[in-house]
Amino acid sequence: MLFDGLRRDFTRFTAPGRGVTHGPWAAWAHYRAHLLGESRGWTRRVRIAVNRALVILLSGHCDGDVVRYSDMFSALRALDLSVERTADVLTDMGVLLDDRQSTFEQWLPRKLDGITAGIAGETEAWLRRLHQGGARSRARSMQTAWQYLNMLRPVLLAWSARAEHLREITRQDVLAALDELHGVQRQNTLIALRSLFGTAKKTGVVFRNPTSRIPVGERESRLIQPLNHDQVQRTIAASSRPADPLIIALAAVHAARRAAIRELQLDDVDRGNRRLTIGGRTRPLDELTHQLMINWLDYRRSRWPNTANPHLLVNQMTAMETGPVSGVWLRSAFRGQDATLERLRVDRQLEEALTHRADPLHLAVVFGLDEKTAIRYATAARALLPAPIEADAARQSTHE
Repeated sequence: MLFDGLRRDFTRFTAPGRGVTHGPWAAWAHYRAHLLGESRGWTRRVRIAVNRALVILLSGHCDGDVVRYSDMFSALRALDLSVERTADVLTDMGVLLDDRQSTFEQWLPRKLDGITAGIAGETEAWLRRLHQGGARSRARSMQTAWQYLNMLRPVLLAWSARAEHLREITRQDVLAALDELHGVQRQNTLIALRSLFGTAKKTGVVFRNPTSRIPVGERESRLIQPLNHDQVQRTIAASSRPADPLIIALAAVHAARRAAIRELQLDDVDRGNRRLTIGGRTRPLDELTHQLMINWLDYRRSRWPNTANPHLLVNQMTAMETGPVSGVWLRSAFRGQDATLERLRVDRQLEEALTHRADPLHLAVVFGLDEKTAIRYATAARALLPAPIEADAARQSTHE
């Protein structure tokens, strides 16, 4: 390498002539690909594609060189070769430089566009600390950062018209911005502003937190309503993938959260004793879920017999890896339906509350709910259950 930053153009690769070897790096890569493919259950088609990609990338490789992800992506995609599996091999060899820009890095400049530099800089520092975590704070998901900035962007744009820095924002400015909002939107905006100015105060950016002692107020929780039969049937009819019936049963029968469904592993299923461990809690396996579990495991075994993925749910992508399916894949079959996985989970807990006369202690034991959530479901059930006088009148009319 004569020049720093010189990029290789793998699209111009010409295969060596007959009798010419691909070099020691390509040979080592083929060996590592064989081991990785054996351990993860790669198909013959994937192995052939990966070996071809490794020849393209490593035939002219020298000690000390790296393969940039951005360089190999265009070359391999043009030939319809597996970028992900090839990247696994290069990572295993220690020669891959992943220079992809994260989704967070692509999103942040767009959302800060139009905000004055002084406010935008401190907002960016706050969001990075929120997303990445700190010495005394845990990292939050990008979804949280996305929601916070979406709520604050109109306020920050309005402040940018007359202020250059967060230090110029007063308590009256915060109250004026909140006066234009109502209900949950006001509460969520105030929570986001508290987080922004709280971080700015800790880092010495502002001298005084203008959001202090501004009450958020009590959140008004909506009354939980049960799903009707038609809504559930439409969701069942919309499911077309082999794993969908089991996914629906886990949400509608066992009230499993989406993250818990994704993280379920084969060791969590005890078919002999008909027990299932979801989110660290062991539950009995009912007949319906048991039969759906058998159907899915039979399909999983026949479709991906060599996969080494320990998770219960796999798809064409994750069958060659060891990680869980994505949340997007899990929800894709139920998008646009009234009875989503989350609604099915909530409906199952509400049904349990209605069946056991709104006993929050029973809900906490069965589903592992915290006391506030259990009381919320119990309150909703009491509102839906008939009053004692109405129940007696209904029973009397039935006997008559």
